[in-house]
Amino acid sequence: MPKPSRLRAAALATTVLLLSCVLAGCSDDDGDNDEDLTAQELDWQDCPAPSQAEGGGGTPSPLPDGDEWQCSTMKAPLDWDDPKGDTIDLALIRAKSSGDENSRIGSLIFNFGGPGGSGVYTLPSFGADYTKLRTRYDLVSFDPRGVGRSSPVTCLNDRQLDAWFQEDATPDDAAERGALLEGTKDFNEACEKHSKRILPHVRTTDAARDLDLMREVLGDDKLHYFGISYGTELGGVYAHLFPKKVGRAVFDAVVDPTETAEQGSLGQAKGFQLALENFAEDCVSKVEDCPAGDSVEDVQNRIAKLLTDLDAKPIPGAFPRELTQSAATSGILQALYSKDLWQFLAEALDSAYDGDGQLLMVLSDSMNGRSTNGEYSNITAANISINCADDKARYDGAYVQRKLPEFRAASRLFGDSLAWGMVSCTDWAVPGAADHPDVSAPGSAPILVVGNTGDPATPYEGAHRMAQALGKGVGVEVTYKGQGHGAYDSKSKCVHAAVDGYLLEGKLPATGTVCS
Repeated sequence: MPKPSRLRAAALATTVLLLSCVLAGCSDDDGDNDEDLTAQELDWQDCPAPSQAEGGGGTPSPLPDGDEWQCSTMKAPLDWDDPKGDTIDLALIRAKSSGDENSRIGSLIFNFGGPGGSGVYTLPSFGADYTKLRTRYDLVSFDPRGVGRSSPVTCLNDRQLDAWFQEDATPDDAAERGALLEGTKDFNEACEKHSKRILPHVRTTDAARDLDLMREVLGDDKLHYFGISYGTELGGVYAHLFPKKVGRAVFDAVVDPTETAEQGSLGQAKGFQLALENFAEDCVSKVEDCPAGDSVEDVQNRIAKLLTDLDAKPIPGAFPRELTQSAATSGILQALYSKDLWQFLAEALDSAYDGDGQLLMVLSDSMNGRSTNGEYSNITAANISINCADDKARYDGAYVQRKLPEFRAASRLFGDSLAWGMVSCTDWAVPGAADHPDVSAPGSAPILVVGNTGDPATPYEGAHRMAQALGKGVGVEVTYKGQGHGAYDSKSKCVHAAVDGYLLEGKLPATGTVCS
């Protein structure tokens, strides 16, 4: 997932019926914490079904060899500036190494991005993809603070989120601009009301310190890490704070650490525009009668007309909800994350042209974390909370209006949406930490940085800038000439050889290696 401004969530809010203590991010221990948290022992048990805040659904399916996933919780300080104060519980999941103990390297910790994605929910979905890595590592992931089962941030309830996602996110006049800004303010005030205790403590620097505690509790001298999307930013911040503790680390779908929030949004506008053009070219070249349009230009023109028509009059979506312009935009963006979804996107557009918005609504719901039962995960609340705690910039409506021409030049279809997303933090209760993260890591072990030339959410240029920012001798850059968000899950043998070779054998590819 990317680090969006307001698509109004990441790709990938929990119900108000949760206990009030959970809504407030309460810990199990409201008094002083006198124990040495590095000495805690984790109690691994069979995993329960994911909570709705994590994404819902059934218990994780067994691993390919029949082994079961195990879950636990780890205590961490609520406030890392007061490590002996209150604690929170962080949810963890693992698959024990399938190899013998003599070949085991340690734990390989994953963060799949967002920010706001539940690692406890996500890791089992990729269990088969990491079979080879599991021969020498325990595979571990977690819900970062504010996410899923780890003191989740909560803002609006499910009914309110349904209405919020239907609002016009690309206002055309003063009345619509006022409604958007008022809706944003209401959302942010709800976050403060329900989650005031946890909001100041969900910065990426807090999560990086959690990672170091996790490393120690898991019994590893070094942090072996696989970060994807926002997980690369988290890994970079960790490397900056704890360079001597970095073990074998891989960054895939790399966030540009040199950009401000505005620059990141503009980069995404360009990235998703490129991905749309690549989708259109693929469709018209491979399908005799591409359902999305007859040419690359025709595909874009038909989508532009669809979005304009939906702005004036929504069409039936998933009853009783209608497909609005905002929902359709989110659905298209979601499909551009993976080439595997391109055929589905073509069919969804074809249906929408005929007045049926159900398929685009399915994609939009996936983007926003909505289950088929009408309940939402907390990915929207967590994503905005972490972004706003991290990013110092605060953009108002007047600023966005001045920037619209630049965003529209970057993407005629997505520029407005990504520009107006910048107002998400305008009324946020917690000040942002910095203009951009510091990831300089002199003295760190090498970190493999993999960039995808067709990545819409974390554009390719970010990988080079991350490698440079990490420092000489630290960032080792590999290029994948492909499509979609990330490289490792593309099944490229070249990418797998580079990543697996480093994580399993400590063998780095030559910097500048290109895979296709």
